[in-house]
Amino acid sequence: MGLADLHIHTIYSYDGTASVPAVLRRAHQIGLDVIAITDHDEIAGSLKALELAPNYGLEVVPAIEVTTAEGDLLTLNVTEKIQRNLSLIETVLKVRELGGFCIAPHPMAGGIGMKSLSAYSILKALRNPEVAQTLIAIETYNATAIDKMSNHYAGVLADQLNITQTASSDAHVVEAIGLGATEFDGYTAQDLLTALQTGEIRQRKQKEWNSIRILGSWAANYIGSAFTRLANIA
Repeated sequence: MGLADLHIHTIYSYDGTASVPAVLRRAHQIGLDVIAITDHDEIAGSLKALELAPNYGLEVVPAIEVTTAEGDLLTLNVTEKIQRNLSLIETVLKVRELGGFCIAPHPMAGGIGMKSLSAYSILKALRNPEVAQTLIAIETYNATAIDKMSNHYAGVLADQLNITQTASSDAHVVEAIGLGATEFDGYTAQDLLTALQTGEIRQRKQKEWNSIRILGSWAANYIGSAFTRLANIA
């Protein structure tokens, strides 16, 4: 069985705290096979991870968490930046053009910094056949979502749509990586994509952090990453 975490942030995100090497080390230590670094509207960290990943015995799916006009969207297997604030349909079709695929993260979730897709936006988009072939999964377990009920609502929506359900960490600190992960047959990124398309995946859920721990850990790590962040920007 392979194990993937497809929603991880680094200091290339405005709200991330971990360097790319730190993410790769942690992913290797906890036994992940495939990861996606999904920084907000930024591809640089993911491309850096793609370059370094063989040194850590990992495979990386290049990815971005794109801000659409209707909420956040995980765009995977893309290697260039995608314009933000397009409609959900326009964004998915652009990803399709680039040979990628999409996952709807933390739909219907509220809370600090959350820009989540509504059920209506997802339903409307999936009426387009090409969108339905590219938006292939919904993240129904987000391990660090402050809005705990959103995972339940996402699961109900995914059940109604009969669409693949993934689990991810949405880690903004290195310690949270792998708290939510997706199990699949095989070990490679291609094996993972095949499993996502067929729906033959399973969710692995670790013990959830409460809101105080999520926010406290992020704040402490964000302050600690200030110098690394400045060096990265420079």
